[in-house]
Amino acid sequence: MRSDERSALIKKYDDFINLKLKPNLKFVLDSRDGVFNTISEYEKLKAQIQTIQDNELKEIKTLTDIGTEFYVQAHIPDTQYIFVNVGFGFHVQFKLDEAKIFIDKKVSQLEKMAEKHSQDADRIRAHIKMALEAMNEVLIPTERPNYS
Repeated sequence: MRSDERSALIKKYDDFINLKLKPNLKFVLDSRDGVFNTISEYEKLKAQIQTIQDNELKEIKTLTDIGTEFYVQAHIPDTQYIFVNVGFGFHVQFKLDEAKIFIDKKVSQLEKMAEKHSQDADRIRAHIKMALEAMNEVLIPTERPNYS
């Protein structure tokens, strides 16, 4: 293989890795991190519900984040019901036990989604490794025996 053909092939592999595979890997890992953050929020909510139930709290005074780490005091006069974000911008009113059941199902679904993202990331990493090995083979061609 000529030097200019070799350089063109190396550039093609390099562009594929840097312009396609690495951005895809970043997107998949960022998506997985978002899913893990959502799981964490649901787990925190479940722990708060458990605290309310364990202490048999009928009303609560708390600080609530209303966005960008800005907190206000909130008074919850009745802890019998809770509104839970079920996705797509919808919130559903649940009794505390119903909310815990929903959270368990939602976390299970999110864990499967995170596992799929992890598998996708592993697949992309394998593609990157294969492309790097192909580049290495182009740079260092193997000796072929001459049978003449």
